[in-house]
Amino acid sequence: VGIDAGLDHLLTLSTGEKIANPRHERRDRARLARAQRDLARKARGDGANRAKARRKVARVYARIADRRRDHLHKLTTRLVRENQTLVIEDLTVRNMLSNGKLSRAISDAAWSQFRSMLEYKAAWYGREVIAVDRWFPSSKLCSACGTLRGKMPLGVRTWTCACGTTHDRDVNAAQNLLAAGLAVSACGAGVRPQRESSRTGQSVMKQEALRREP
Repeated sequence: VGIDAGLDHLLTLSTGEKIANPRHERRDRARLARAQRDLARKARGDGANRAKARRKVARVYARIADRRRDHLHKLTTRLVRENQTLVIEDLTVRNMLSNGKLSRAISDAAWSQFRSMLEYKAAWYGREVIAVDRWFPSSKLCSACGTLRGKMPLGVRTWTCACGTTHDRDVNAAQNLLAAGLAVSACGAGVRPQRESSRTGQSVMKQEALRREP
């Protein structure tokens, strides 16, 4: 299965299934803000009231983290049990967090935690996880005819290729990730994360194509 991570939907699968983003932090944002305001009003020091307010903030954070972790555990276990090969995109989450408008939502989605769980559970079950590097144009490539579209802003959720095929952006990306991962795996080349090939700036797909040229 190909897996495309996002914010509107946490995951979109190449089968067409979309998994909702629970947005755990957003759901408890008002409660967290109240607890933090109460803490800010307490006199600084080691007083009992400030300690109580600090524990209240910590409990809200723990509640968010526990719910997020529980959801990811259930999700990754299901995906690993149902599929022999799982293809994901090698997202550089650390760099993406520099986007001030999306950093909070990206942190709440916990893509890095999802990938970590997926990889160690795949090892348990004897499954294969393939990471296609971030330069692969999964969203802009027509999964039907292979035509590469030009610019595609994030606001474009559906688009129609010149071949007449209308694509859901996320489903199309997941299908292209699956095809790319399986193709490179079949050629015997592991799809190395971008952090290992950053010196060349080339995707593993491009590197494999270069090796096959006469």
